[in-house]
Amino acid sequence: MALDIARTAAQIDDVAKHLVDATHDRAGQISRVLAALSSADGAELAAMVETSGGRPFLCATPLDALESRYSPSSLPPDFSVASVDGSHIDVDRHVPVRCYLINIGGCVFTYGSQPNARLFSQPALYAAEEDIYLNAPASNDSVAVQGAVLGMLRAVREVQGLAEVADSTDPDLPLLALLDGSLIMWGLAGRGYPPFLREKLLGEMLMPTLDALQEKAASRTLVLAAYVSLPQTTEVVNTLRLAQCQQREDICQQSCTSFRSAHSPCDNTNGLLDRHIFQEHLAPGERSGIYRSNSSVSRECYGPHQVCFYYLNTGREIGRVEIPLWVAQDENSLALSHTLVMDQVRRGMGYPAVIAEAHEQAVVTGQDRETFRKMIDAALERRGLPVYTSEKNRSKGTRWL
Repeated sequence: MALDIARTAAQIDDVAKHLVDATHDRAGQISRVLAALSSADGAELAAMVETSGGRPFLCATPLDALESRYSPSSLPPDFSVASVDGSHIDVDRHVPVRCYLINIGGCVFTYGSQPNARLFSQPALYAAEEDIYLNAPASNDSVAVQGAVLGMLRAVREVQGLAEVADSTDPDLPLLALLDGSLIMWGLAGRGYPPFLREKLLGEMLMPTLDALQEKAASRTLVLAAYVSLPQTTEVVNTLRLAQCQQREDICQQSCTSFRSAHSPCDNTNGLLDRHIFQEHLAPGERSGIYRSNSSVSRECYGPHQVCFYYLNTGREIGRVEIPLWVAQDENSLALSHTLVMDQVRRGMGYPAVIAEAHEQAVVTGQDRETFRKMIDAALERRGLPVYTSEKNRSKGTRWL
C-alpha cells in the first residue's frame, strides 16, 4: 500500500503549528543568551572549557572575545579558488562482484586579469582484497569498506584530491582550497570502530595530506577551509551554557544531557543551535570570533591541524567555516578565508559557487548507478563468468499485480 497522504498531511500540519509556537518561545531565549555572550569574558571562559571534561556536553574553546564581529576585507586583484567533492557507489551484495567506486570531481576558478575555469572528474574502482577491507597491522582485525566507513574514506580522498589540485595552481596567486562539509571526521568519535581504523584513516592518510597543505602554505598564499551550510552544531551554545551553569559536574552528569539542561539558568540554551545565536549577533557579511572545536577526534588526532571555526552571516544563512589551527593563528590567512568564502557565496547566490560546481562534477546519478551495474554484468559475460543477483533483488523488479 502506498503512503497515506491525507494522514501524513494532518501530521505535518501539527508539526508546523508546534514550530510556530517554538519560534515565539525562542525569541526570549536568544535575548538571554546574547546577553550572556556580551558579558562573558572569553579568556576566563576558555579556561573553564579546558577543565570541563566531566560535563555531558561538548563546548568550544573561544580563541578571542565572544562578542567579536569582523567584516570582510577587500578582494585581492587576482586569485584562485579550488574545490573538490566526492560521490560513491557502495558495495552491493546483490552484485556478483564485491567492489565500490569513488568519483572525485572538482574545479579551479581563477579571477582577475586572466580569468579561467578548469573542471575535472576522476572515477576510481576498487575491488582488490586490500581495498575491500582495511586490516590491522599486527592482528587479524579488519573492517569492511562499505557504508559509513566508505563515506569516511571518501572524505579523506576528497582532501587528498584537493591537495593535488593545489599543486597544479599558479603559486603566485592566492588560493582558497575549499571543501564541502566538516574537516572533522565525526564518525571516528567514540568507540564505534577499532583504534586501528582511526590510525589508518587519520594517521596514515589524512594527517600527511594536511601536513603537505600546511607546508605549501609556508611558501605561498594558500588557505584551507571547509564550508558547512545550515549547521546543526551547538558547541558555542554549550560554551555559553557552561558560563551560566551553577551545578557541580557530578550533578550535571546525572540530570543533564548533551542537548538539554534540567537546571536554571543554563536551561536558557535548551533547543538552541549556534546559528540561532549568530543570526541575531552578526550583520550580513560579518563573521564571528574564532573557536576551537573540542571534538575528541580533532583534539587527540589532528595535532597542528586541530579544527577551529567561525560563523558567517552570508545574508542568506548562517554558515560555519572550519579551518585548521595554522590558518586560525595567521591573521592574514584568516581574513583571506573570510573574504574569499564570502565572495564565493555571493557569486553562488547564497552558496559557494566553487563547491556547487565541484558537486556537479562529482555527482553519480541514479542512471549512472544503473549503467555501472550493467557494465559489470557485461564485463563478466564477455569473459564467460556467471552473472547473478539475489532473489530479493529480482523480486523488487517484478510486478506481481
